This record gives sequence, C-alpha cells and structure tokens, in this order.
Amino acid sequence: MCGRLVNLLPVEAMARLFDAVPSNDLPEGERYNVCPTNTLAVAVSDQGNRRLRAMRWGFLPQWYKAVNDGPLIINARAETIAEKPAFREAVRQRRCLIPANGFYEWTKGEDGARLPWYIRPTGDAPMVMAGIWQDWEASGERLSSVAVVTCAADGGMEALHDRMPVILAPQDWPLWLGEAGHGAAVLMKPAPEGSLRWYRVDPKVNSNRAAGSDLIEPYASHT
Repeated sequence: MCGRLVNLLPVEAMARLFDAVPSNDLPEGERYNVCPTNTLAVAVSDQGNRRLRAMRWGFLPQWYKAVNDGPLIINARAETIAEKPAFREAVRQRRCLIPANGFYEWTKGEDGARLPWYIRPTGDAPMVMAGIWQDWEASGERLSSVAVVTCAADGGMEALHDRMPVILAPQDWPLWLGEAGHGAAVLMKPAPEGSLRWYRVDPKVNSNRAAGSDLIEPYASHT
C-alpha cells in the first residue's frame, strides 16, 4: 500500500514538471509527513489542458453521505480497480498524476514494534504516482478526493510490503491522463527494478504529527 508521502517540491516546480496551470489553493512548503485526509497536489487533464489541483487524500465514493460515511479509501488496487463500483468510472475518466519525493512503509520488529522505511527514487528526479480522483458533494459539502493506485510489489520491495504505488515514467504520463488515447491499463505494474532505494528512518515518523527534514534521514542504528 501507500499510506504516507513526502513532497518537497514548490508549487512552481510541480507546475513546470507537468506543464500545468496551478490552482491557488495548493499546499505550500516542504512536507515530510503527508498523511491520509491531508491535501495532495495532483495533475489532471481537462481536454488536453493540464491543471494542478488540490485534493483530499481519501477517495470519496459518490454514495458517501459524509466524509466519514465509510472506510477511508487511500489506495485503489490495480487488479480490481476496473471492477469496483467505487473506482470503475474514475479509472476510465478521471486519472491523475501525484508527485512525491518518496513514501514510507513499515515492517515489524521481533518485539512487534513498527519499523519505518523511507522509499525514494534512485536518482534525483521526483517520483510520479498514478492516481484516480473525483469531485464529491453531499449535505452542502464539496470536496475533490484522490486515491493512489497500487500494484503487487516487486524488485525487492516485497520484502517491506506486498503492495507498492504504481509509479509512472514521464513518457507514460499522457497515456495515463488519457491524452494519448486508450490503453492505460498496461501501465499498472511495478516500477523497474533498481529504480527505487529504501532505508530505515527514525520511529518518530510513526506519529502523524511528526514533521521536519530529519524524518527522511537514515536511522543512525540502521544505516
């Protein structure tokens, strides 16, 4: 799965990355511990014109009467995304790009403790995750919501978790956004082996209130 993100990119950098027009409500500043229900910056395509929009991380099916009317949906499984009533229309019509510098995953220690790991690209470029989105409205409340698309882990990542986000190469962005025709389903697969690296980080990131650049530093006892 993918349950926490890191995004250190300024709004202007994300807009340039996707050649997108940014909205005026995007989150600012370096964010070292982006959690579910927080706001994500995502790139969408509207008739070929890209926009950078702010969306709640936690996909809201149209039948939810309130934001807490059902489970918090932060991920959508690639294997079943086209069949699930919550996702099938969104994956056909509302796909998006989610920029990040990395994400966290957890394993369990011998004593049952949660051991956090930071996963990031091997190079310096940010990663771009596949997402689906939709606008939701109920009882006078309006939100745009998004979920990260995940696939079976591979390339060594399965040692940390059996799921990982679908990570898209720049040449695949137009197909995922629907700008290059149909066939985006072929993109829902693990990232190429060697494209990611990971290391242990301090357990203080277990708290969703933790913040600061030291969260992504290698843990001193496990470098």
